[in-house]
Amino acid sequence: MKRFSEEEYHLPFFDENDYIRRICPRCGEYFWTQNPDQTLCGESNAAGCSEYKFIDNPPIRKSYSLREMREKFLSFFEKNDHERVRPYPIVARWRDDLYFTNASIIDFQPYVTEGLIPPPANPLVISQPCVRFLDVDNVGPTFGRHLTIFEMGGHHAFNSSEKEVYWKDETVRFHHEFVTEELGVKSEEVIYKEGVWSGGGNAGPDVESIINGLEVATLVFMKYKVVGGEFVELPIRTVDTGYGIERFTWLSKGSVSCFHAAYDRLLDKIFDIAGIGRVEDKILIEASRLSGMMESSRLHSKGWIWKRISERTGVDYEEVESILSPVLGAFAIADHTKCIAFLLAEGIVPSNVREGYFARLIIRRAYRILRSLSIENRIADIVDMQIDYWSNDFPHLKDMRDEIIDILLIEVEKFKRTLSRGSTLIKRKIKELKSEGAAEFPVEALIELYDSHGILPESVKDVAEKAGVRTVIPENFYGLIAERHLQPSQTSEEAVQSELDEKVKDLPETRMLYYEDPYLSDFKAKILKVLGDAVILDQTAFYPEGGGQPADHGYLEFNGGRVRVVNVEKHGKVIVHFVDGSIPEGLEVRGVIDWSRRISLMRHHTATHIINAAARHVLGEHVWQAGAQKEVDRSRLDISHYKRLSLSEVHKIERLANEIVCMNLPVEVMWAPREEAERRYGFRLYQGGVVPGREIRIVKIGDWDVEACGGTHCKSTGEVGMIKIIRTERIQDGVERLIFAAGPSALKRIQEYESKLYRISEMMEVPVEKVDRSLHNLISEFKVLRKDRENLIGKVASYEAERYLAEASVINGLKVIIKIVGDAGIDQMIKVADNIVKLEPKAVVALFKVDGNVRIIVMVGEDARRRGLRADEIVREASVKVGGGGSGRPDFAQGGGSLTNNMEEAISEIKRFIIKKIG
Repeated sequence: MKRFSEEEYHLPFFDENDYIRRICPRCGEYFWTQNPDQTLCGESNAAGCSEYKFIDNPPIRKSYSLREMREKFLSFFEKNDHERVRPYPIVARWRDDLYFTNASIIDFQPYVTEGLIPPPANPLVISQPCVRFLDVDNVGPTFGRHLTIFEMGGHHAFNSSEKEVYWKDETVRFHHEFVTEELGVKSEEVIYKEGVWSGGGNAGPDVESIINGLEVATLVFMKYKVVGGEFVELPIRTVDTGYGIERFTWLSKGSVSCFHAAYDRLLDKIFDIAGIGRVEDKILIEASRLSGMMESSRLHSKGWIWKRISERTGVDYEEVESILSPVLGAFAIADHTKCIAFLLAEGIVPSNVREGYFARLIIRRAYRILRSLSIENRIADIVDMQIDYWSNDFPHLKDMRDEIIDILLIEVEKFKRTLSRGSTLIKRKIKELKSEGAAEFPVEALIELYDSHGILPESVKDVAEKAGVRTVIPENFYGLIAERHLQPSQTSEEAVQSELDEKVKDLPETRMLYYEDPYLSDFKAKILKVLGDAVILDQTAFYPEGGGQPADHGYLEFNGGRVRVVNVEKHGKVIVHFVDGSIPEGLEVRGVIDWSRRISLMRHHTATHIINAAARHVLGEHVWQAGAQKEVDRSRLDISHYKRLSLSEVHKIERLANEIVCMNLPVEVMWAPREEAERRYGFRLYQGGVVPGREIRIVKIGDWDVEACGGTHCKSTGEVGMIKIIRTERIQDGVERLIFAAGPSALKRIQEYESKLYRISEMMEVPVEKVDRSLHNLISEFKVLRKDRENLIGKVASYEAERYLAEASVINGLKVIIKIVGDAGIDQMIKVADNIVKLEPKAVVALFKVDGNVRIIVMVGEDARRRGLRADEIVREASVKVGGGGSGRPDFAQGGGSLTNNMEEAISEIKRFIIKKIG
């Protein structure tokens, strides 16, 4: 990590207030203090520089609730000429490089911080809910220093060459005034520690405010962009501050944990549900004072803390652990269930990818902890309590209550099924590890089982150690897996710049006629450049592939000749046409669009917007577009949804979409500055993902739907024509795919279905309107016949079993039946063999059948198995002789091969094997 010189931190404020600079001999960091006797930096951290000194001794003159502290912070900066800004969502849908808002500055990156758009106010103040998952394992054990969900108070100023708002010195003065004059902390109790901050692609020096051991704020002076590990100066110097609203609340109360301060009566309810009684003050206070030093991945682990508490209180180590473990579990539940409520309220559907991965992680971790407290059945109740507790400040929680609880309960049921089948997968992995000579379950294997199958490491440990395989679960296990999934991966297209980009970068921007008039079907243009089969024009009506819409096709006509346009791409600001022939540079050409293709794509693209909004109206606000691809005769729309769509839901979506078509709503297309568009329409704009650029193109369908979109569209919904949802698919957990057709393509699909229905009615010799009833009767009759057939097979199998037993050979007291059957099917062969071993536990049955290949069924009765015979071993020996293989269980196995001429040899091998095995 880059270090900055003292000059970056040596501020007039420090000189005026008698602060002196020291280096901490324990953590090696520089800090500023008013106390000349201060040798350590005073922060309670993994290096052990201090304990918490505010526990049961708050340095703030008054006790504040979280809501009061939030308002105190916002009001102070409002009084100091900052404009209050509403918090942004916790899902960072305006970013393509991260999933969640993990700091208040994320709201303004990269567009504001890089000077591309103006900030919503300057200076501004905000209290931003944030989520972070890297330290999830520390939530609970550190008594609230780590949280997955928290509020970050930020006062931000954006300085440019045109406008200097304020910078380092004023930032520190604002902070000091807030903590000393507003909150009443003594000036000498405030230590400023030097640091370097980097995040969201930006970086800069920072000072961290430490009060009585607790870091309460980080003041970042962000002036660099991180490019390839190097710091590049930005045109905007940003004051990026982060005040921990929960931490200030904790500091004001001096309570034994931040959870007591932030959750108050809600934490009491969780303790009551978990049956956690009153814990001795001396144990909790000592644990709290030491908790700041604990980090799961560092020197001071939980075990180290337990030992220190035991030494200080005289309580046995094991008793300390048994007392505190459920308390820490309840702390984590308070945090995790709030996080669940906020994530699901913003439309995240638990899954194995992207944002959904973390929703699933936190739900499963919460469920595991609740199960350890024997209250896993109360997870929905506790989340519901969180909704009640926070909805006054965040009313969208109450609006989404039903969806939150429904999504949660379905996800819990999925997890229960995962747990029930986990044992088999774990045993299979253990067998594989033992075959490799491994004595310990590798961490990578633990992660693989969790990532691929959702199996908890604790479940693995239980099964593995019984099988003699040592299993050590890293204390930061969930942080490790979170880190692997935290940032979106780049596609190969994003990661590698096209050679063509480089070749056309100096050409003038192509005029995009398809935006000026999407109904333009032919145009004139001049050829600027020809690069093999790539042609660049000065202007074009050909739409380039993008946003899930395929490129236009058509022709370029010139001097009596023409070439076909087979693909169109956008490279930077230049549109490139790929043709199937040669054409010279400098000519004027006439472009002709394949209009039937274009209008069909326009209909399907507009229909995509209509259906997406219809799905949201029918299914709930959690629905977001997860992908789309438009085609000429049909298209697909992927939406986030937590369960399979029912036929009734599909019909409702389809009906609603067609109602919008019939209303003939206007489809308006406009360009707007990004900040204005977000202010007017919110972040629902980004249905298709992040849209780059200072200005964004908006497609608005009446009051029905509005999205940022770069595609071509009809002028009104009436032009789309009929919409027909052909089918739906579950493409991955949490994502439903709707495949649909629009306009004439929809009519074609309906007529195809109608033709099939008429053919079925003719085959059944019934009118169309009676097909369903007649088919129901036919299937019912078929089921009866199938049942009769099964009964008959059973009777025949019983008869055959008795006949085969009567003809059995006796080998050393066992009855051995080896037969070649004729026309019997495999099911009948199995029934016969099963009846034999039920009638005679000493029986060994091997039935052969030839149907192009040799099929072998082997069953071994209970008494025969006691004498060492196994069906899986017998079938393998026989199958080898016919050029194949077999497998199964000790009592039942199947096999076979292709060498039909060797069947007699296989039969002889079975007899030899039995004699050899039982002597």
